[in-house]
Amino acid sequence: MAPLTHQARHIAHFDLDAFFVSVERLLNPELVGKPVIVGGNSRRGVVSAASYEARKFGVHSAMPTAQAAKLCPQAIFVGGSIGQYSHFSRLVTDIIAAKVPLFEKASIDEFYIDLSGMDRFFGVYNFTKDLKTQITAQTGLPISFALASNKLVSKVATNEVKPNGEIEVPAGFEAQYLSPLRLERMPGVGAKFIETLHAQQLFTVGQVAACNQADLEKKLGKHGHDLWFDCHGIDHRPVQPYHEPKSCSSENTFEENTADQDFLMHEITRLSEKVGYELRAEGKITGCITIKLRYANFETVSKQHVIPYTASDYNILTTAKQLFLQLWKNQAPIRLIGVRCSQLVDTSFQMSLFEDHTAEKKLYAAIDDIKNTFGAKTLQRAGSLQANAQRHLRPTDPLWIGKNIK
Repeated sequence: MAPLTHQARHIAHFDLDAFFVSVERLLNPELVGKPVIVGGNSRRGVVSAASYEARKFGVHSAMPTAQAAKLCPQAIFVGGSIGQYSHFSRLVTDIIAAKVPLFEKASIDEFYIDLSGMDRFFGVYNFTKDLKTQITAQTGLPISFALASNKLVSKVATNEVKPNGEIEVPAGFEAQYLSPLRLERMPGVGAKFIETLHAQQLFTVGQVAACNQADLEKKLGKHGHDLWFDCHGIDHRPVQPYHEPKSCSSENTFEENTADQDFLMHEITRLSEKVGYELRAEGKITGCITIKLRYANFETVSKQHVIPYTASDYNILTTAKQLFLQLWKNQAPIRLIGVRCSQLVDTSFQMSLFEDHTAEKKLYAAIDDIKNTFGAKTLQRAGSLQANAQRHLRPTDPLWIGKNIK
């Protein structure tokens, strides 16, 4: 007997296949068909992405490159072209934005598309398949998709058909589709949780789905509650509309107009540091920096520059300072200055996995932990503090703490 059908949404999940590797192959076709590893190849480097040829040897992202080299000695290591990754991500985003009414950009290479209601006018699966074809034709990038009634099932199904795959899980068949899969295939089920589940003799999605819900919650708490619903393919999360103007900004109006370049540079450092911290706190990266100036006569000007995606204070302030020098005319007095980050993408914070930034990432994590505990203004760069000093802060002000940080 077929499962009962119900009024369902139509949610497509698109995921670019081995995105970084695919871009590198566009730039260098000699890499096609070969085991490729993107990431720093220093002693402390990590794998950012691996081709499917390399994955067959057990190589995976976040693995130390030294270990990857042992598993796959014939692999070709490339340092990574992060600017190109940002460029191609925007190309795909533009194609999707032009074709669908509602989509969510989940990461630099992953999209959810809500096609609910389009079945009245189009064959939804055929429409989704045509969109896949168009993306590959216009960018040269392979991409996989799954069409289902919700985000969870579409994401799981996409992962199962990669690379260059496509599938539809009809409404009402969600639990049946998921049932034979190993629990490791479910999003959010980490290694420690897997150990707990295996200790309960639970290995597949179907085994969890067959459990009594109350018993599972008693054994596993809230995690058991959420997992039970996931294993039944139940997910009511909406597709969050993607808005390009989404931004994070900070600006300051001075008590007195100023043309002191040193002070203005220090102020840019302070503002850049502030928005960088806010980006990381929100789990976002930015692809565009804007500097805003307002002169003494209230004339307001701005200049922006598209950059490789980042959440690094250093990358933000470097671009902001360059824009300021290009924009500031005749060294005229300024009454307001601002730094704005736009083209934001939700992601875990990664400054760059293509170079050895381990120490830098640890430093940012430590600084953010202190700010989260004691306040966002507890730690600042020396450049920020010099700007604050010129704004007549008292030496006892908390902003002076950590003034020797570079």
